[in-house]
Amino acid sequence: MSEIPAKATESEDPSDGARARTAGGSGVSATRRTTGGPGLSSFGDASRDMGFGDVPPPGDAVWQSSPPGSIYDYIKVASFSIGPDGLVDQWSLRAEQIFGIPVERAVGMDPIEAFVDSDLRERGHRKMAEILDGREWTGVVPYRLRGSVRGTGAREGLAEVYVMPTRTEDGEKAAVCIVVDVRTLRNIETDLAASQAIFGQSPFGFLLIDPDLRVRRANQRFASLFGGSPDEHRGKGVHDYLPRSEAERVAATLRRVLETGDSITDMHVTGFLPGSDERRHWSVNLYRVHSGSGRPIGVAWLGIDVTARRAAAREAAAARRNLALLNEAGARIGNSLDLETTARELLDVVVPGFCDLATVDLYQGLLAGDETPPGLADGSAQLRRVAFASAVSDAPFAGTGAPVAVGAVHHYPFNSPCADALRTARTKFVPAEEGGLVQSTLAVPMVAHDTVVGLAQFARTKGSEPFGDRDRDLAVELAARAAVCIDNARLYRREHERALILQRSLLPPGDPVAAGLDIACRYLPGNSSSDRPTEVGGDWFDVIELPGHRTALVVGDVMGRGLRAAVAMGELRSAVRTLALLDLEPAEVLGALDEIARGLGAPGGVQQATRAARRPREADLSEVYLATCVYAVYDSVTRRCTFANAGHLPPVLVEPGEAALMLDVPPGMPLGVGGEPFEEVEVELPEGALLALYTDGLVESRDHPLDEGLQAFVGALTDPSRPLEDVCDHVLHTLDTHHGEDDIALLMARVQGLPVESVGDWTLPREPRSVGRAREYARGQLLSWDLEPLVDTTELLVSELVTNALRYGEGEIRLRLLLDRTLVCEVWDSGLVQPRRRRARDTDEGGRGLQLVGLLSAAWGSRRTPRGKTVWFELPLPDGETGLTDPAEALLSLF
Repeated sequence: MSEIPAKATESEDPSDGARARTAGGSGVSATRRTTGGPGLSSFGDASRDMGFGDVPPPGDAVWQSSPPGSIYDYIKVASFSIGPDGLVDQWSLRAEQIFGIPVERAVGMDPIEAFVDSDLRERGHRKMAEILDGREWTGVVPYRLRGSVRGTGAREGLAEVYVMPTRTEDGEKAAVCIVVDVRTLRNIETDLAASQAIFGQSPFGFLLIDPDLRVRRANQRFASLFGGSPDEHRGKGVHDYLPRSEAERVAATLRRVLETGDSITDMHVTGFLPGSDERRHWSVNLYRVHSGSGRPIGVAWLGIDVTARRAAAREAAAARRNLALLNEAGARIGNSLDLETTARELLDVVVPGFCDLATVDLYQGLLAGDETPPGLADGSAQLRRVAFASAVSDAPFAGTGAPVAVGAVHHYPFNSPCADALRTARTKFVPAEEGGLVQSTLAVPMVAHDTVVGLAQFARTKGSEPFGDRDRDLAVELAARAAVCIDNARLYRREHERALILQRSLLPPGDPVAAGLDIACRYLPGNSSSDRPTEVGGDWFDVIELPGHRTALVVGDVMGRGLRAAVAMGELRSAVRTLALLDLEPAEVLGALDEIARGLGAPGGVQQATRAARRPREADLSEVYLATCVYAVYDSVTRRCTFANAGHLPPVLVEPGEAALMLDVPPGMPLGVGGEPFEEVEVELPEGALLALYTDGLVESRDHPLDEGLQAFVGALTDPSRPLEDVCDHVLHTLDTHHGEDDIALLMARVQGLPVESVGDWTLPREPRSVGRAREYARGQLLSWDLEPLVDTTELLVSELVTNALRYGEGEIRLRLLLDRTLVCEVWDSGLVQPRRRRARDTDEGGRGLQLVGLLSAAWGSRRTPRGKTVWFELPLPDGETGLTDPAEALLSLF
């Protein structure tokens, strides 16, 4: 702003006034004209375009100071006056700021001498004379300053000067000079060019919004998007471009930027272009714009269309989400080998991350264990709903007809999309029901190894985005992964059931019965108490009746799991029974079992394994069979039990009125190791004592060490007088038997010795008369037991065995009769030669005694004893239903 230094009204801005150093100055008139100098002629239009203030119309003759924010704040116009003597007599503050000369030095100074170079001073004086002669002048004048108020260094400049002649009160000629620094004009021209480039050439939409939130200026890019020319957008507000709710939000943001001056970066704005229903997205930056004086004059809006970028970002986010879902599916699906659990794991992954409701149907035949589910050709076979999940409701899934509860068996109509999906093994879109909750459903067949095992349905409710092609592909991948895991679970279930059948078939059927013992047993497979099924193990137990009312008790454990361990267990159990019938001592039985176990892992059997053990070789650990076993033989007559142990846990004995204790049976090496003999321990068991044999699954788990389990087991056997079945249940309930990590075998026996009155025992001298005496002893004992129907047969068979002992045996002869569930007759002697049954020829006079024994008895045999041998036979007790063989007919049948 400038002011004529005469008697005009004083400016409110002190920088616009002049300090007069002459006394009695009188006011003069001045004429304001527009010059043709560079820069000044175009500032009016530019100021209007940039919003820096309105220019009064030419006819407005009202004197006023320019409002803040006008063009004069930027060009810094200065003024001074020259008196009739050609010297400065008025000097404004703006002149002081531009030239750096204080008013004290400026007043009375010759401007030509002060500012013009020496080589141009002559010309300058001529111009000054012309000006004082009343002539106006406009031009660009170079100047040089040799000192200033802020320093003494000289500087050069270029000034645009407008000189207007005036007269003093005395009528003398003077002049008023208006000066503009040309460098400032050049900077403004550059800024205007940059502004025009931004508005005209920028690829971004650019708006200048005034404090009333109206568009003051728009660039061509913005106008090309919303139609019309840039001038047609002047005066419009955000409500003219955006939906109401979005416009309110943007308007509030604009007001906040105007009030606080805080810039907004990357503000998301949504709306529609004229004539289009496609929702567009813009990224907008807002910042407050100030005038040259620092007053806020509006907000700059810089926007870019990011619709395509957001669509690409959504695609990338969807791809990342799908990959994350597949990664989660790989981590969570298939952790169990149970069909229903695997189906539930699939639904846990997809709901609610992929869909709102989901179901899994599996073929009923597959769940029943069939090799190939029936009805695959038409997709109408029976299915069972094994899993359902919902993120919005607990109601059964009803997207394809009547609701089906979990566990229910159903089938889909032939023409339904679900049946079509099962038939063709292709995903189908299921139409939504009118008025229903579901708007989009995918029926995805679950295919594993080219076999359809079931159907998965994924549904999205109204309000969610419908399924697309990308969703369909993801659903197929998820269903395929789950199908493979379900098929693996099906195969495992089949093999597991077969192994269990094999394992149970090798265990004693029903409740074992033994002479002089009350038996109770329990067997729990490794998966019977676990939610996660495991492979079958190699635990077994057996109760084997031996001659002479003796009983063999066996408990063993093959190391390892699976069908291989179950088969090895079956072979060892069969071998134990065979060896037990040979009536070998417990240590001999385990020694033979050790050889058999070593032969299980060798192609050539025991002999090949023995030869291979003598030469160095690399052992194939996958073919090594190791097992632990405890073998006990109990004699009900003497109540003595002989133990041998092959690396197994010690037996536990509970005597009446005493605390339970673990028997000190030397643990030998496990079966299959070889090279070490086994020791025997003989223990006398009192009447009513309780004997417990068990496997490690009963007393050991990951959470309970072996020592703690053994102490807990011993502590659980506190009341041996209870019924034996109750004792077994109490032990299983007290101990941690629900871990499911290993099989559990428990065999418990209560001692009930053979009463003295049920035993007849005699010693016979080695003489012929002993045969008749043996018949008399047998007759008398049977009559005392009320077994008269067995007298004749017994006398005949006793005569045969005693006669053989006299003819082929050695030492004294011992006759013993035992009565329990059957009648057993034993003849002992010191000879080591075992009787051998042979078939006599028709012409032979002898050789038919053992044949007769075999015909008349239920069983017979011989066994070695520490002092010789024992030959025995067994007769069933008469019960009125089983008839006895007539001795006469038996004798005649031999000829």
